[in-house]
Amino acid sequence: MHSSSDDTPSARDSWLQERRDESLARFDTKIPALYQGHIAIEQAACSWAVNRTDSTSLFLTGAIGVGKTHTAWRVCRLWLEHAHDPDTPWKGSPVIATTRATSLFDGLRPDAQAEGRRLVEQCQTADLLFIDDLAAARASDWTRERLFEIFDERYINRRPVVITSDVLPGHLTDVIGPRVASRLAEMCRGNVVLIEGDDRRKGGTR
Repeated sequence: MHSSSDDTPSARDSWLQERRDESLARFDTKIPALYQGHIAIEQAACSWAVNRTDSTSLFLTGAIGVGKTHTAWRVCRLWLEHAHDPDTPWKGSPVIATTRATSLFDGLRPDAQAEGRRLVEQCQTADLLFIDDLAAARASDWTRERLFEIFDERYINRRPVVITSDVLPGHLTDVIGPRVASRLAEMCRGNVVLIEGDDRRKGGTR
């Protein structure tokens, strides 16, 4: 007969662990091959992911090639690792939506119609939204309105975002518009992380 002890996980704990492992495995398939390797994560970014304060967001900035995107993918995974709290009711595995700014802006173009509306809703409702290289694209007035819909919904419902950008939040107004920039600045207040180092694509390390 199997003996029980305090170290033996309960049936619920075992079930939650299975759900957690499945969720992480699914997310791992989304991580591009280039970013699947280990990377040192800035302590501030690591703390944000582990503490999972849902009312705050994370803004990763730094020069080109220092590892912002790689860091963001690892941070998202770390956030997911700590998402299954055994002391709270089960609400399903958290959903992480990931996109490049250029792809997002293209998907929000006026002629996207139903597809564009679905994209807006996905970005509004995901438990965590990761937008890579936000300064790389230029938004039309139409796209800025759709971005406002996304960020305003996340802002009022305290759903976090992870942003990478070569510039600071205050310098993004020309890209995303003043209303979105204002909300993003408040959402990321206290969680703007500067990543320093040489261009990794040119052989630099940090």
